[in-house]
Amino acid sequence: MHGVISKEAELLEIQTASAFHAAEDVIESHVVDQIHSGSISLLDLQTVFEEIDSIKDKVMEFKEEVGLKDDHYTQPTCSTPEKNTMVGFDEQLLRLLDKLTGQRCDRQVIPIVGMGGIGKTTLAKNAYEHSLIVHRFDIRTWVTISQEYNVRELFVQLLSTLISEMDSETNEQLLGQKLHKILWGRRYLIVIDDIWSVEAWEEVSRFFPDNNNGSRIVVTTRISNVAIYFDSPCFELSFLDEDKICPLELEDIGKEIVRKCKGLPLSIVVIGGLLGRSNRTREYWESVGKKLISMLNSGKDEDCLNILSLSYTHLPAHLKPCFLYMGIFPEDHEIRVSRLIKLWVVEGFIKLNKFQDLEEVARGYLNDLIDRNLVSEYKLGSNGRIRLCKIHDLLRDLCLKVAQKDKFIRVMKDTTPRDIERERRIVFNERIMEEEYHSRSLSSLQSARTLVIRKDMGPLPSNNRLLRVLNVYDNSLSKKIYLSKCIFDQVNLRYLGYNTQLNIYGELPSSISLLWNMQTLIIEGNIFAPSEIWEMRQLRHMDIYRLYLPDPPSSGPILRNLQTLKTVMNFTWSEEVCKRIPNVKKLNIMFHIEGPTIHYCLHNLSLLCKLESLTCSYSISNNLLQKLTFPSSIKKLSLIFCRVNWEDLTLIGSLQNLEVLKLKYDSVRGAVWNPIEGEFLRLKFLLIHYSDLVYWNADSSNFPVLEKLVLKGMEKLEEIPLDIGEIPTLGFVHVNCCSESAAISALKIVEEQENVGNEGLRIRVEFVRKEQVER
Repeated sequence: MHGVISKEAELLEIQTASAFHAAEDVIESHVVDQIHSGSISLLDLQTVFEEIDSIKDKVMEFKEEVGLKDDHYTQPTCSTPEKNTMVGFDEQLLRLLDKLTGQRCDRQVIPIVGMGGIGKTTLAKNAYEHSLIVHRFDIRTWVTISQEYNVRELFVQLLSTLISEMDSETNEQLLGQKLHKILWGRRYLIVIDDIWSVEAWEEVSRFFPDNNNGSRIVVTTRISNVAIYFDSPCFELSFLDEDKICPLELEDIGKEIVRKCKGLPLSIVVIGGLLGRSNRTREYWESVGKKLISMLNSGKDEDCLNILSLSYTHLPAHLKPCFLYMGIFPEDHEIRVSRLIKLWVVEGFIKLNKFQDLEEVARGYLNDLIDRNLVSEYKLGSNGRIRLCKIHDLLRDLCLKVAQKDKFIRVMKDTTPRDIERERRIVFNERIMEEEYHSRSLSSLQSARTLVIRKDMGPLPSNNRLLRVLNVYDNSLSKKIYLSKCIFDQVNLRYLGYNTQLNIYGELPSSISLLWNMQTLIIEGNIFAPSEIWEMRQLRHMDIYRLYLPDPPSSGPILRNLQTLKTVMNFTWSEEVCKRIPNVKKLNIMFHIEGPTIHYCLHNLSLLCKLESLTCSYSISNNLLQKLTFPSSIKKLSLIFCRVNWEDLTLIGSLQNLEVLKLKYDSVRGAVWNPIEGEFLRLKFLLIHYSDLVYWNADSSNFPVLEKLVLKGMEKLEEIPLDIGEIPTLGFVHVNCCSESAAISALKIVEEQENVGNEGLRIRVEFVRKEQVER
């Protein structure tokens, strides 16, 4: 069903889910009993089947009674708007741009105030990314503050866009001083999004110097008292008039729907996403308008939440759990798409089809939610795919409200666990993770399928026989964490995520092979695996900071599901090994032990005919490319510390499908690079990070479809070839900590392109030293 049609249908949906959950519990309990050779489960599978049959009869009766037809949903016939499209705020954007580029030299704080969902962040984002602003400010940085902000994390956010590496143990005061030093003497723009308290502002603002050079700080807030504190004229956003924004088709009904959204841009955008993904018929649009009337209550925030809930109600059934699952992430969290997709897969939300694997289908689901404006695209990766996404806090509130009502997710907000014994998915926030509460709570969770623990305060659960997903986040900096063996007693685990500050050490026990359905293993630490790891047929992703693998037994299963394997240390890639993992798509390998490269058998990597992404870190000798044979399927290649010569890149340039090339940390040596025409024919992204290159003799024919060029730490580079600007697809050049002559050549490139009418090329130039900026 695409949406809930009535209360009766909603009840049937809940009953169906409950029955299937019971069936899962029974079946997997029997599996656990068999594995442990313990007592037989008391649950009766026959009873569950009878309940499912009963519900099935009710569904069929209901369908016949109401004549339920799935005719509200069709493939979209219109394009979706840009993700940061302004809805009726053109005048405000011009006013804000005027404030940011005005002649006042003193540092100005510009507050944008308004209720949740009214468009504060969108207004700030459009100004932040406007070409006038990009060219005016030496430094731009953005930070989002949640209600439960952490000062240190706030500074890390601010600094992360300014410097590439930071000492993870630096305290708040030193981070603040480092920020002050970087900002001093430069014209900067800082956006502080969604600030909730004056205290948060006071803790960080003293590190923002007033350089008397036109620096600006934009603050968005929904709290009027906070906005008043800044003693500056506010941008107070008001509700939209239906005459300002209306769909082009069905104009009369469209205006009526906009009017019922009560001028809230978030509501308008989300309802627009609903209408854009459904039948463009007058009857359907009128039905949406009627439902809006029935759902609205008093209170502005409640109005918005109820309007948003209508879009959830009309979601196709397969997207509902994916959307509700967004509630497990903290407010304002940057969600890594690759991790989100893995979680959706292990939770069983994704339907397999004949043409795509589960991860590809899941990415399609995410794109659908983005098209409906329920999730926002936040940052793209080097391959052009969405790397990070976010969800608006009001939409997250909707997720939590519906999820708690339907017993889909329980987010614990206090230190008194109540009625959580039968919850299936539970999130423990860091604020409530007191040790006593931790042990008392976890010991009572016999039926939990998913546990998200935001801080490790003691022993992890060991008796949750049906646990599928365990996700632990521990940002401890001062202690080493040793991997607990009891985790692997939970043989029903499908996903183990141990996200730490790389302080985790341990060995995976040989009993790991009992985890019969383990699909994803993510550990940010140094881990030694047993030979039994080669028996785990269901493994899809092994994402470990440093993984020490043993050679596989001479005979054993082929791991056909394995797609991700990283980062494997000092491993010999024999022909037998490569045949055991035929479908790996992403592989990271690292070598740091002295010895002949021939021992690592890198030529056998050509047998991995599905390999799309390869990262190789090799700090031993400079003959790597002579020993390494690439499969033709490679789309993304990263070399780190490899120390090869520029002329050796001919082998890489001949790869027919290569789209992304990253040459990091002195990976290529030599003063001159003469690319050869006919190579890098599909390369879209090129990064060179630290190199002694002086003369780069290239033109537009050498990289015919390049879209993005990033140069970092190129202190000897004389210039970027001016002909690079002639590449028709080039949209962005980023020059960071390079020579002044290279920076000047980048500016010449964009100037030349503007003179010939090409205004689509953006250049970003960054320096470390103040005197370089001034020159």
